[in-house]
Amino acid sequence: MRFDGKLALVTGATRGIGWAVAEALAAAGAHVLMLGRTQGALEELYDIITANKGEATGVPMDLTDGEAIDRLGASIAERWGKLDLLVGNAGVLGPLTPVSHIAPEEMDKVLAVNVTANARLIRAMEPLLMQADAPRAVFTTSGAAQKCRPFWGAYSTGKAALDALVKSWAHEHDNDKLRVNLVSPGPVRTAMRAQAMPGEDPETLPAPGALAPLFLELLSEGETRNGEIVDFKR
Repeated sequence: MRFDGKLALVTGATRGIGWAVAEALAAAGAHVLMLGRTQGALEELYDIITANKGEATGVPMDLTDGEAIDRLGASIAERWGKLDLLVGNAGVLGPLTPVSHIAPEEMDKVLAVNVTANARLIRAMEPLLMQADAPRAVFTTSGAAQKCRPFWGAYSTGKAALDALVKSWAHEHDNDKLRVNLVSPGPVRTAMRAQAMPGEDPETLPAPGALAPLFLELLSEGETRNGEIVDFKR
């Protein structure tokens, strides 16, 4: 799969799955807008991509800054006039605690990053996606949205809300060229997984790069699925 001449925006690109997908898209010919909060990590990924003759632009940003997302949309419109590919990967785990113990500010943060930021991203980027020939969008969800395990209330709620948001948006475009789906990675060797399961041996889990081909498949021009949650098959 090649993405030559395409512009891709990847959130949460400073580590884990977002990093792997951004690197893979650049290797496949896309110009990647790498969005993340850590300037140093963006610079490191930029150096790796350009050393391999890829193209990328670092976008240091806190996704909870909705006005910054709007400004980014305006900047993309002015410079490129379109957006071909959107990967909404950024997310936070939140507290692993009984639902009755979740502090209001902690729940607000989980929903702000995992749900509201993506809604704002969709709002800002949809007009740009519709200017592309074969626009595609993929978001990262979790099996936690359905499993609803004890103490995972905040994260499960955020991902369940994300699923509803993204599926609704996808079906609004059933009859046009935009295709929108979600990937459910399962256990993967990421910092978030280590935070959630500190006693687990990370070497028993697939590396984030193992998921990149699935993301690229869903972002390809030939993809016809829409509004689906696609599980990563080990």
